Amino acid sequence: MRSHANSTPSVGSPSVPQTIEPARDWNTLKRLFPYLWEYKWRVMAALSFMVGAKVANVGVPVVLKKLVDTLNNSAFVTSSASTGSSASLEATNPFDSTLIGSLESYLHNAFVLVPVALLVSYALLRLSVSAFTELRELVFAKATQGAARRIALQTFDHLHGMSLRFHLERQTGGMTRDIERGVRGIESLISYSLYSIIPTFIEVSLVLGVMAVQYDMWFALITFVALTFYIYFTVVVTEWRTQYRRQANEFDSAANTKAVDSLINYETVKYFGNEAFESERYDKSLIRLRDVRLKSQRSLSLLNTGQQLIIACALVTILYRATLGVVEHRLSLGDLVMINAFMIQLYIPLNFLGMIYREIKQSLTDLDRMFALLDKNQEIADTPDATELKLESAPSVRFENVHFSYEPNREILKGIDFSIAPGKTVAVVGPSGSGKSTLARLMFRFYDVQSGGLKINGLDIRTLTQSSLRRAVGIVPQDTVLFNDTVYYNIAYGRPSASRAEVEEAAKSARIHDFIVSTPKGYETMVGERGLKLSGGEKQRVAIARTLLKNPQILIFDEATSALDSANERAIQAELQTAAQNKTTLVIAHRLSTVVDADEILVMHEGVIVERGNHNQLLQQGGRYSDMWAMQQNSDSFDSLIA
Repeated sequence: MRSHANSTPSVGSPSVPQTIEPARDWNTLKRLFPYLWEYKWRVMAALSFMVGAKVANVGVPVVLKKLVDTLNNSAFVTSSASTGSSASLEATNPFDSTLIGSLESYLHNAFVLVPVALLVSYALLRLSVSAFTELRELVFAKATQGAARRIALQTFDHLHGMSLRFHLERQTGGMTRDIERGVRGIESLISYSLYSIIPTFIEVSLVLGVMAVQYDMWFALITFVALTFYIYFTVVVTEWRTQYRRQANEFDSAANTKAVDSLINYETVKYFGNEAFESERYDKSLIRLRDVRLKSQRSLSLLNTGQQLIIACALVTILYRATLGVVEHRLSLGDLVMINAFMIQLYIPLNFLGMIYREIKQSLTDLDRMFALLDKNQEIADTPDATELKLESAPSVRFENVHFSYEPNREILKGIDFSIAPGKTVAVVGPSGSGKSTLARLMFRFYDVQSGGLKINGLDIRTLTQSSLRRAVGIVPQDTVLFNDTVYYNIAYGRPSASRAEVEEAAKSARIHDFIVSTPKGYETMVGERGLKLSGGEKQRVAIARTLLKNPQILIFDEATSALDSANERAIQAELQTAAQNKTTLVIAHRLSTVVDADEILVMHEGVIVERGNHNQLLQQGGRYSDMWAMQQNSDSFDSLIA
């Protein structure tokens, strides 16, 4: 039977020397084993059912042999008895005739009953094979699905624990394929190994044992040599073909990444009319994928042809010896039937060995890719003795001589030092690229500072658990990204346990409730991918609403009203000021009009605080802040004049 080449490939990995691939495969299996061993009683039961199924399967040809031999002997005895009875009746008296008739009746019934018993045994063995097989799959299904679920969930949680740097550098399309194929790889690996490879080797051992004991060693030796050569040929050719599968993995991942990236950035593609350009990029990846898959198919044809040649030679040799044994009266017809049945039972699953071995290797690769994600070092991780941050009121926040850089050769923050008193508001202003938004990322501990410290109530945030820290901090980001779900879901995401009344109250505070209820589906309106069905201002108000719903003790407003018109900005600004009362607040802004009421304003330039003070103090200094204020005032006056 011909194996089919291309199952869904996995995300490719760099070429790995063949000498270390087996070690990686065994390491992957060792890592998988503990997940399965949690269900050890199911594993043991499944193995028992598997052995039972194979013993019953091997018993089928044995019973078939006895059935054939019995029928053959029955025909011979019946023929002999009928020939001899007519001659003997002529020489015996009526008493002897009655006795012989009874004997004939007994012999006839015996030879009828014995085949029936064998037929019943044959049927029961066949039924046992199916029953044991189904029981094995039924018992082991929970172990398979449980292991897949645990590993997938562990990987998902691990990825959420990775730093922002990891996610900014990672291609999401390829990463999600890693997880998807890894889960499918667990199921395939267990299915092929437990349901195909191990049962086949058990059956081969049993058949070789029966042949070696019941017949001369040549039968077992020919079978063993053929099987060894078959397996060797399959493994060698499949290993050679792996290069094409690996290339196919890489090209498939590249094509998928380009497709996902293009579709996510649908609007940008349309803005610049680059549909043809995107199609050409995608098509180049598909052409490379097609070419390597054609090479894979040609090598598969070679594999299948070689396998069939080995099987044919072995079958001819075995059946020739068996037929010769029957002719020479060393073997019975039943022996010939049994040997033929054994060969068929062995070589039918072996026909799939190439495909099974390839899929097992592929599953190991897929699983290894998912384990590789689990092995990714968490740049930001809780220390073993990390403590929970518990706040009953607004805390103090302190940046102590903080130095930070995303890349070693480009420092972003250069000795930033300031404090936010409990319940006070500090605003940070300055040109783009001065490091303002980096302060917010450090507050959330998306990154750790390289030098200095960031403290909340005197506690270095690196000594706190990340979950408790982020529960205490709420942010309205400049770039709002929403889930492709309802408006209600996105607002309630700030506190999933909130009641509907609380969600609506937050929406009212963010001045978006009236807009929501004016839509046909109200709060059940879908916002689309990344919230693209909403305008920039609407998305920002949803972000404000969910942060107000979260109601944390520390607030960060990163250009929280930049996408709003002037009227809505003034209205929401009042709500934000109300929300910030008795909260420790960090405001990052370009529009100076939004920070005039801050307790302290920091002016940053190229990663350094160049001025600090309140609004009036900074104006009196006549420095950068004063210049920025004058420039924005002139701009606002010009806009008002145009309007």
